Amino acid sequence: MTTTASRRIFAALLLLSSLSVKAQEKKELAYPDERHFKNLQQLTTGGDNAEAYFGFDNEHITFQRTNPKEGLMCDQIFYGSIPKSAGEKFNYKLVSTGKGRTTCAYLMPDHKHFLYASTHLAMDTCPPVPDRSVIKKYVWPIYDSYDIFIADLKGNITKRLTNTPGYDAEATISPKGDKIIFTSMRNGDIDIYTMDIDGNNVKQITNTLGYDGGACFSPDGKKIVWRASRPQTPEEIKDYKDLLAQGLVMPTHMELFIANADGSDAHQVTHLGKANWAPAFTPDGKRLVFASDYEYERGFPFNLYLVNLDGTGLERISHDGSFDAFPMFSPDGKKFIFSSNRNNGGGHDTNVFVCDWVE
Repeated sequence: MTTTASRRIFAALLLLSSLSVKAQEKKELAYPDERHFKNLQQLTTGGDNAEAYFGFDNEHITFQRTNPKEGLMCDQIFYGSIPKSAGEKFNYKLVSTGKGRTTCAYLMPDHKHFLYASTHLAMDTCPPVPDRSVIKKYVWPIYDSYDIFIADLKGNITKRLTNTPGYDAEATISPKGDKIIFTSMRNGDIDIYTMDIDGNNVKQITNTLGYDGGACFSPDGKKIVWRASRPQTPEEIKDYKDLLAQGLVMPTHMELFIANADGSDAHQVTHLGKANWAPAFTPDGKRLVFASDYEYERGFPFNLYLVNLDGTGLERISHDGSFDAFPMFSPDGKKFIFSSNRNNGGGHDTNVFVCDWVE
């Protein structure tokens, strides 16, 4: 073989290799039916990344991350800037204490602080997880050591907002920046409360037996949406109370509810069965986005849906075959963020994805 021929073959192989790399780089993360998702980007890689929420400036997020390979044995809170272009790397930093277990972070209106729930006052290590081989049910732990704190973006806790026995977590902030809504077990059941942004003027706004949580405000701050279980039969009520006494809830049957911001005119929106959760309002306040497994008998996969406030107009917007959840719009309505098992090589990693939202 001549030297010239060898060079041509080598050049051809380099070209094929380059095309292969470019094809991989251009791999589509969105499915063809996901018409609302434009320029979908994967922000995180590896571990379990979830509950990513936009700040008031549309540019920064907090999220929680577990990754034993990095020494993160249970969820800690991270903060980062959304990339402005497809090729820009997503950089993030730890902003929780690194102790205990944390959840449900939300950026404050001043762009300098965030609130989150943490168990670190009880112990530096991760609290024990439920032994499902003994309980034989899918359950969530409701750690009574959770309290809500405000911290700066250097990780320094500047204020403790809750100081009552029992679970306090799942806090979000009104778009007006004046109110915090959160979940608490201070009355013996799991209900929703509001307080002023400084932690004063605490009010209970739900009082029906069952788990009420994951609440957030509408864009105008006048309404709230949340997920709730409503045990009805004596057997369901007994099961709920027995698990609650162990600091557990079974989230396999939840529906979405909305109400005025003070808890009045509360009513059920979805009647789908299964687990309907992680709700948020669309930017115009006329619909809800949420995660659900209602289409699947075995309770999995989870996909994302839109629905009108009266429960009509249900539309499936994500189509992965495993897990899509924790959806949220940026305050200006231009971006959409969620967590998914897609593009994880067939493993169990959950990562954060962001895209431009298209109506």
